Amino acid sequence: MGWFKLFCFLGGFVFILLVQGQNQSGFISIDCGSPANSNYSDASTGINYISDAAFIDTGISQKISAIYKGSFQQQVWNLRSFPEGIRNCYNINITQGTKYLIRASFLYGNYDGQSKLPQFDIHLGVNMWDTVNITNVAISTVKELIHVPSETNLQVCLVNSGLGMPFISAIELRPLNSSTYVSNFGSLALFRRVDVGSGGAYRYPYDVYDRFWYPYSRNDWTNLSTEHTVTTTDNPYKIPSVVMSTASTPKNVSAPLELSWYTQKATSEYHIYMHFSEVVKLEANQSRSFSITINGEHWYGPFTPEYLYTITVYSRSILEIAQKYDILISKIENSTLPPIINAIEIYSGIDLSQSGTYKQDVDAVTNIKATYALQRNWDGDPCLPRAYSWAGLNCSYDSTKPSRVTTLNLSSSGLTGVISTNISNLVMLQYLDLSNNSLTGSVPDFLSQLQYLRVLNLEKNQLTGIVPTGLIEKSKNNSLLLSVDANLYVCGLGSCKNKNNVVVPIVASVVGLLIFSLIVAAVLWGHRRKQKDENKAESNIQTMTTESLESIQRQFTFADLIRITNNFERILGKGGFGNVYHGYINDTQVAVKVLSLSSAQGYQQFQAEVKLLMRVHHRNLTTLVGYCYEGTNMGLVYEYMANGDLDAHLSGKNTNILSWETRLNIAMDAAQGLEYLHYGCKPPIIHRDVKTTNILLNENLQAKLADFGLSKIFPTDGDTQVSTLSHVAGTPGYLDPEYAITYKLTEKSDVYSFGIVLLKIITGRPVIERSHENTHISQWVRIMLDKGDIQNIVDPRLHGNFNANSAWKAIEIAMVCVSSTTTKRPPMSEVVVKLKECLTSELAEKEDESNYSVEMVNMNMITELNTHQQGNLS
Repeated sequence: MGWFKLFCFLGGFVFILLVQGQNQSGFISIDCGSPANSNYSDASTGINYISDAAFIDTGISQKISAIYKGSFQQQVWNLRSFPEGIRNCYNINITQGTKYLIRASFLYGNYDGQSKLPQFDIHLGVNMWDTVNITNVAISTVKELIHVPSETNLQVCLVNSGLGMPFISAIELRPLNSSTYVSNFGSLALFRRVDVGSGGAYRYPYDVYDRFWYPYSRNDWTNLSTEHTVTTTDNPYKIPSVVMSTASTPKNVSAPLELSWYTQKATSEYHIYMHFSEVVKLEANQSRSFSITINGEHWYGPFTPEYLYTITVYSRSILEIAQKYDILISKIENSTLPPIINAIEIYSGIDLSQSGTYKQDVDAVTNIKATYALQRNWDGDPCLPRAYSWAGLNCSYDSTKPSRVTTLNLSSSGLTGVISTNISNLVMLQYLDLSNNSLTGSVPDFLSQLQYLRVLNLEKNQLTGIVPTGLIEKSKNNSLLLSVDANLYVCGLGSCKNKNNVVVPIVASVVGLLIFSLIVAAVLWGHRRKQKDENKAESNIQTMTTESLESIQRQFTFADLIRITNNFERILGKGGFGNVYHGYINDTQVAVKVLSLSSAQGYQQFQAEVKLLMRVHHRNLTTLVGYCYEGTNMGLVYEYMANGDLDAHLSGKNTNILSWETRLNIAMDAAQGLEYLHYGCKPPIIHRDVKTTNILLNENLQAKLADFGLSKIFPTDGDTQVSTLSHVAGTPGYLDPEYAITYKLTEKSDVYSFGIVLLKIITGRPVIERSHENTHISQWVRIMLDKGDIQNIVDPRLHGNFNANSAWKAIEIAMVCVSSTTTKRPPMSEVVVKLKECLTSELAEKEDESNYSVEMVNMNMITELNTHQQGNLS
């Protein structure tokens, strides 16, 4: 018989509460979606609730259908839904170091009239709390934690996993005694809490901690009770007397009390808290003593409960991990009465230990958002989880220390006013782009104090005054790429008195970049007209000065390249540019690409790649370490990518099969790299050769786009189409068919190529099947989709180890990317959002724990618990 199957309460059960002004000190009771500035005292509990408007600035206030209001307490009549953004967070000020009971309630109540039951995730700060699976319109799902926050601010975040719109009805925090619910694990998630032998459900004001107690009884048990008060004052758990005044014993006086449950995951770790009190005044010849075993192992006892006095039995350590737990409470040999139990609480350990981004950085970017009134979905932690990091930010990730913000890109964000002093608090900043805004005032000196800053782009603003000496010195010694062009009146180390004479900034990196661009254009023009042989190519190469490169990256001699590569000992790959060699700079591995003088095409690609890599900086683009220009010898030095290119990992010859989650992470990395080229660069850049061999993987399987030799820069006049120079460039199979026909290149050409990459990641198949039919991968997937055969679309080497919803989403994304017409293809920004949803869906499948769902009937909160086949007590 199910131990947790409750009675069906026909017509409801009156929950009589003594609303008599118990102390609510420290209570935080938030009615989500209620009108701003509103507050009320709940009629049944006396708890004071306030609106959530002061804790969040996103989402939409909604009301449940009127037909459900009469069955529920007021705090769930309203709710807040989140149709926009993947992650939306409440920010709640709390007392740091205090142990809290944290409860979130969700009642769908058909608020949108759609009767579509959603599933989504709830996070506590940067940590996954649980998955919220709404299974019934009129059932309230409750998630409850016991947690000690390490900060003064607590974030409760609703995360869209792609399975329906998130919402929330109420958030409640209750401070607990620090000596209660002690666990070596850390935080605890409620699994079950029951009042044994009771006929009613109770919460505040009976329970000073406002715990929900649900009645439980069984046919093979005898219920006991007393009308006397059970003392709880000396017990820090303060179990209500009304809970402790009822108990159960087995009808068979020789039998033990048996409790058991199955776990949904064998890795779940449980803590048990049992509460005992003798409720029967025993005669002199009577005794009640018992011992407790769990899964056959002695756990506690012998033990004799005291009359009308509460004793709590628990262990700091977790139960030994098992798929099923069997608890036996058995009387000892000389006991005349069977065992007894009054109440029990079961919790699973939950790891909420991951720390968020460094607090100073969080405060800085939050203040920057407020200063400029940024209309961005910057919600929750800026850097974590990585899947939800803020747009325009890059961060450092080190498991031993908090993440730090290293990139802030607010280009073209409509910024006005002066450059915010909050930027000075981002002390680990390496890349700062404030270009193409309407910033005024002078360039602040605090920017020169950012010791790790390597790129500072202040172009196209309305700045005035003198560029600080510190910034100019850093620019001169090649430690900073500084751009201040197209400002109202910005000077270098000269006079600023004559406003009619705008002084050109003395910034070597900017001048060098302009000189380099002019030389590249001139060389390309001459080369296209009359350079066909190697000698002419050498002549053109020699016309290129080193000034532009010296101001940007480290310069190596050709002798350096020989030493770095140990005389070009190990070839990593070959291309139109030339060979790529493995090498070392000190103890750091690098890749060295050396120009082959026999390839005029390679020379053009060299120029294009250098020009682009000097102006782009992103975690998902390969990093240029330095260059070599020495007569006819030219080369580029890159960071080394230990795991080679993606294509090799998808090949059937590779025995190390990438997991589905890893594939999604790689796809998202590549998509974010393209998104940056299209929207983070001014002017935007089209890669033009996106393919699996141009996606490289580092030692952590983080993906980075590589090989920018064919890349093209958008015009700055807003025209999104670029005519190619009399020919189409790209790789067969990945090449956008519309571009191939029209010779018109847009960013949607990259989207098409990425779609092909994504299909290959999903299927593990070659892009073009070399058979008599030469079937293209997109054609093959369409055929399989017509059959509804997802199992055979996904790489069979995964052996079905993937979430079907996640796979469907990934396939849908890929197929819309490879639409035959550009207008039907999504922008890369949308692709990134969809891939994040896809990844969260996969993670949700892995981290899903049993849900604790209850139906609140009338105001007394009495319900029939929504139990599952696994995770039930019996």
